Amino acid sequence: MTDEHPEFTPPTTDPWKGLRGITSGLLILQAIVVGLAFPVVAKIGNGLTWFSVGYLSVLIVALVLACGVQSRPWALWLDCGLTLLTIVGGIIHWSIAVIGLIFACVWAYVLYIKRDVAEREARGQLPGQERIDG
Repeated sequence: MTDEHPEFTPPTTDPWKGLRGITSGLLILQAIVVGLAFPVVAKIGNGLTWFSVGYLSVLIVALVLACGVQSRPWALWLDCGLTLLTIVGGIIHWSIAVIGLIFACVWAYVLYIKRDVAEREARGQLPGQERIDG
């Protein structure tokens, strides 16, 4: 333990538990919005094909399944990768890429929040943290 990096007690509530809840909720919301793209592709786009139905269905299932791994350290990068796949879905219809870009902005904000909370935790600024005197 040095003066540059003092150690602190853990916060009274786990901030990462809240972040996991937010990311899981965002994944479900993203899956719902991608699912709502089916009628758009059917009516406005080129119609539903085996490729478009398969791509969107696999993407929706992957988004829902990703909720189960949000406690892993790599989960946020998985979430961003799935959003990138949503943007790539623009090959089916441009509106799917727009959905992906909107969610990319949301995930960028989540990354910012995660970094901010980690920095505040390291400085001992979260509620309930106290400096450990050695």
